[in-house]
Amino acid sequence: MTSVSAGESRKVAEAARQKDWALPSFGKELFLGHFRLELIFPQPRLDPEMVRKGEAFLTRMRAFLETKVDPAQIERDARIPTEVIDGLKELGALGMKIPEEYGGLGLSQVYYNQVLALVGSWHPSLSALLSAHQSIGVGEPLLLFGTEEQRRQWLPLVARTHISAFLLTEPDVGSDPARLATVAIPTEDGSGYRITGEKLWASNGNIADVAVVMAKVPKGEGHRGGISAFIVPYHDEGVIVEHRNTFMGLRGMDNSLTRFQDVFVPKTHLIGSEGHGLRVALSTLNTGRLSLPGIQAGTAKWATKIAREFASQRVQWGKPVGQHDEVAQKIAFIAASAFGLEAMVDVASRLADEKRNDVRIEAALAKLYASELCWQVVDELVQVCGGRGYETAESLRGRGERPLIVEQVMRDTRVYRIFEGTSQMMHLSTAREAVDQHLRVAGRLIAPDATLREKAKALAPAAWFYARWLPRLAVGRGQRPGAYGEFGKLAPHLRFAERSSRKLARSTFYGMARWQGGLEDKQAYLARLVDIGAELFALSSAVVYARTIRRESPDRAGQVEDLADLFCRQARRRVERLFHELWANNDSANHELALRVLDGQDRWLEEGIMDPSGDGAWPGQPPDGHATREGGAPGSPRGDAGKKQGPKSEAPAASPVGAGAAAPRPSQGDHQ
Repeated sequence: MTSVSAGESRKVAEAARQKDWALPSFGKELFLGHFRLELIFPQPRLDPEMVRKGEAFLTRMRAFLETKVDPAQIERDARIPTEVIDGLKELGALGMKIPEEYGGLGLSQVYYNQVLALVGSWHPSLSALLSAHQSIGVGEPLLLFGTEEQRRQWLPLVARTHISAFLLTEPDVGSDPARLATVAIPTEDGSGYRITGEKLWASNGNIADVAVVMAKVPKGEGHRGGISAFIVPYHDEGVIVEHRNTFMGLRGMDNSLTRFQDVFVPKTHLIGSEGHGLRVALSTLNTGRLSLPGIQAGTAKWATKIAREFASQRVQWGKPVGQHDEVAQKIAFIAASAFGLEAMVDVASRLADEKRNDVRIEAALAKLYASELCWQVVDELVQVCGGRGYETAESLRGRGERPLIVEQVMRDTRVYRIFEGTSQMMHLSTAREAVDQHLRVAGRLIAPDATLREKAKALAPAAWFYARWLPRLAVGRGQRPGAYGEFGKLAPHLRFAERSSRKLARSTFYGMARWQGGLEDKQAYLARLVDIGAELFALSSAVVYARTIRRESPDRAGQVEDLADLFCRQARRRVERLFHELWANNDSANHELALRVLDGQDRWLEEGIMDPSGDGAWPGQPPDGHATREGGAPGSPRGDAGKKQGPKSEAPAASPVGAGAAAPRPSQGDHQ
């Protein structure tokens, strides 16, 4: 186990961040209290050639799924058949995001996400395979950071024949990459490196032909050192797949524990330069994360279909169950959420395709928001379907009923709150980006380790910034009754978003002023700030997308406006609750109790039960390790918010937040 201090972990993560903002960002401005609707409206029109290619591929993919893929077989066998994988290769599905000049299809982000939504609705293990291969696998890092020689060598392969994987997570390394133990030792003759280490939860790891592997290069003469990214052919000597991991859901996904035993990698397989591995990973995820919201939007649309069909046919107490008010409320939530997710994905995807905006915050918000909202959607669908939502499809088929896969989808959906960064880490990394401007102007003013000289030096620029910024948060366009009138009945929602954006910025400032450098430890507060930002982005996207559909499909205008209106109403209620809970909460009491539980002081509460999981090592212990303290594992209690608890190679976190300013915030209720 690698021993690393919190300060070292923060330094590593901070160094990997993309620090410049060369392009405008709707999300960045939103958190600063500037509601710049012009950055997302009007949406750019889709390129006709991209539409032609995308629609043609969707047609081919649908036909392939219907005729060549049995989703029930994937679920029964817990594997994707070899002939299905071969069929995806022949179809060109491995190269959807790779440009045509390198042998790929060159689909837009919009259509890439639509394909993943379609594939995921047939069986999510298929979309997991394609997403892991293209969103974070070999292709995207090479397009961003690879040399032309690397692109010419590898992109045609991963576009057609070679399945790729991404390997960062280790048994003791989740969202804290500073603990990375896998090493890449430079060879004496300078021809390359020898990689030794172990990687966990590698999606596609059992079937991969090539992988991006993160390993730490020791610092030495001629070597900058640090975490670096390498292209590693999976069939090279010393690459050993030790175990196929299996999970609650996504039963067809191939996921591995892989060991590297003195694996030689030529220096031409280094992506970028030494020490830039985390930057490669984070930059890849800026758009790579959009694939998961695309899949989840498809799940929500499928849930709407099942809810409509089931609740209109199942009759109780003299009428279809969907007409009973409590069930009707759930159906409305499912349908409105499906529209909101589709809108958010479409807006973010068009921004990514246009390449005129920095989408790192938008992609992160979409991933976080979709994973949380889609889980609620599926949970409500199970309730709508009752016992048939809980019963397996095989059991339903066995007794002659329609084999609904609601139970399976619930198992499959749960992992998205963990994939590519847990929701906890998405809150922290997004909050870090949201307060970036504040840290630039006032970071040293409130840093715990800053000297008086450093604080004095930071005071003047901070005072100048806040003297100009704070007054602008007092009034805005959202206070004018007729503002955004061109959006008709949806205009009030944009006025709400503009007002709330300024309130969000003020709340961020109040938190910084109250806790200063300690803000990074107030994770529940930060999570609510980020969730408010996500809701406002989703609400804005729904309004903008409704106008786009009105332009592109006028016959749907009325229905779309009603859906957008209801989604925005639901989102507004969630925002109002989150604002209230910023200052009226039980966060301090919750945290204190959690520490007491971790310390074993309430073990009496565990009396009267039995634990069938037996003995075994906890994360960070050797295989024969065991807990030595009554309260749990050896050492002081520590939360596991940053520890990955699911199958996909985890996204590295941006550094935790620490910021501050200079004005007190009156306390309200039980807060931190």
